[in-house]
Amino acid sequence: MSTLAVGTIKSVSSAAPVFQNTSGTEIGQICKAWVNFDGTGTIAMRDNFNVSSITDGGTGVYTANFTTAMANANYASVVSTGNNDKGRYGIMIDSDDKTTSGCKIFGFQTSTGSSLDSEEVSLAIFGD
Repeated sequence: MSTLAVGTIKSVSSAAPVFQNTSGTEIGQICKAWVNFDGTGTIAMRDNFNVSSITDGGTGVYTANFTTAMANANYASVVSTGNNDKGRYGIMIDSDDKTTSGCKIFGFQTSTGSSLDSEEVSLAIFGD
């Protein structure tokens, strides 16, 4: 086994580098955008990649805006949230509000159906 240790990997085009096996079959992709933010009070991004801003759309509703647009709106998204001592249900991305420039995250609810802002929201986007 070999180890490649470099400071930068560059694609020969504007597309992201492709990870392939020895047969030339693509075996993975890098995350296209991710963010971790505090969704309570004034929205505050803790850290991110390719997310320019988070818009507060009301209690438990947020929109992540991408710095560089996705090639299409058929990307996959992973969302997680957390609050101290509060359960979470119904976390989702609104497929009607997925665009190449961003996506709406909504549905943060307690077990009783009340919407709440979340102290920690994490989002990861994979796609073209």
